[in-house]
Amino acid sequence: TDHSSTMRDLFTYDFMQRSLLAAAMVGGLCSVIGVFVVLRGLAFVGAGTSHAAFAGVALGYLMGWPPLVLAILFGLATVWITGWAEEKGRMKLDVSIGILYTTTMALAILFLGLMKTYNAEVYGYLFGSVLSVTTEELLSIGALAILVLGLILLFSKELYFIAFDQEMAEASGVPARGMFFLLLSLVALTVVVSLKTVGAILVFAMILIPASTAYQLTSSLRTLTLYSILIGISTSVTGVVISAVWDIPSGPAIVLLATSIFFLAILFSPKRQQRLLPAT
Repeated sequence: TDHSSTMRDLFTYDFMQRSLLAAAMVGGLCSVIGVFVVLRGLAFVGAGTSHAAFAGVALGYLMGWPPLVLAILFGLATVWITGWAEEKGRMKLDVSIGILYTTTMALAILFLGLMKTYNAEVYGYLFGSVLSVTTEELLSIGALAILVLGLILLFSKELYFIAFDQEMAEASGVPARGMFFLLLSLVALTVVVSLKTVGAILVFAMILIPASTAYQLTSSLRTLTLYSILIGISTSVTGVVISAVWDIPSGPAIVLLATSIFFLAILFSPKRQQRLLPAT
């Protein structure tokens, strides 16, 4: 048929291979870090970080500096400031993130306004344009993904521990404070890696949805992580294919696909069948 031949042709293009690779890496990475984010209740942090990272990108394009480097700096600064504010008891995490979230968004809009010319590339970071991922970007996504996954593997026991119960972890002699900051930093790096593929507005969905979906389906940590990765990678890759075939933006394609799987998981959740009483 005509349709399957177009599909086959699509996969022979360089850009398509690059974007599928990028999507698979980002989907996998987001869904791994998502497990910790969902367990530790850091949902809002990723959202705030993505806006901060985007402000970094905008400043980079405005000044002609490397956008990814600035995105990393902005993202890390945001999570470190919020982590520090929470620790000092100055402010609750969600309040400080909320303030930084709007501040960095205001900065991003300001930087965009200061640009005299319209730059489509910047908007690619805001809305995600995986089909335009270059080889260099693919390499930097790969390098950052390896770094983040390596650190997660190295400290997985401690990270799971503080994600579940930070006080208990501290009592057991785990360097919980350092681990919490490591987790925040990994979230920030994951956000930066994903900007180009899903975009700043939607990146957070990719961190949250696969892990939340997996959470509906199992009570075991190992299985939770595994399901999350499978869901993350498959929705990202399928989303890219949908986006290329029907010519719709990749970010929404990936996120809407992941969301529909999430609702299916809630409908058919084994946990729901066990629980007749409403969950608190």
